[in-house]
Amino acid sequence: MEPKITTPVVKGVIITLILIVFGLVMYFTGQFENRALGSIQYLILFGGIVWGCVQYANQMNGAVTFGNVFSHGFKTTAVIIVLLSIYTFLSFKFIFPDIQEKIIESARQKMESDNKMSDEQIQQAIDLTRKFFLPFAIGGIIIGFGILGALASLLGAAVAKKNPHASTPFTAEVNQIGEIQK
Repeated sequence: MEPKITTPVVKGVIITLILIVFGLVMYFTGQFENRALGSIQYLILFGGIVWGCVQYANQMNGAVTFGNVFSHGFKTTAVIIVLLSIYTFLSFKFIFPDIQEKIIESARQKMESDNKMSDEQIQQAIDLTRKFFLPFAIGGIIIGFGILGALASLLGAAVAKKNPHASTPFTAEVNQIGEIQK
């Protein structure tokens, strides 16, 4: 009987929904600029990918290799990246267009308080940030979550219980042929 495997798409959707809910809680509680609290999203991603890898190995009854488990984890990461990129685009453009201005204004205040830049330099930086805000946000998701997802997949593949020589349909046939030849 073929084991029931939860696909990387399903796991990716689940983890993405958790990340979106966490982001919404951060937004509605006014904590979206709190970097320490915002770091929890990376723990959610990392833990979710490791969980997905371990669950995959368990669902396969250990009949997996390091590469199989890593691949499964990275496919889950890819799904998360695609879904979060789409959500980020939609949220900054249509759902919460005000958040971009809040983030830019916060950056302006930080630059002004640092006293390292002139007013003209601050304005140039703000104009550049405003122009490329969305591509930088999506690029950050792709690169940051891609690297973190790869690391989580490596860890998940390392800790997942593996027995690549476990009974599979192929090994069962080989065993039967061996019995017949005896």
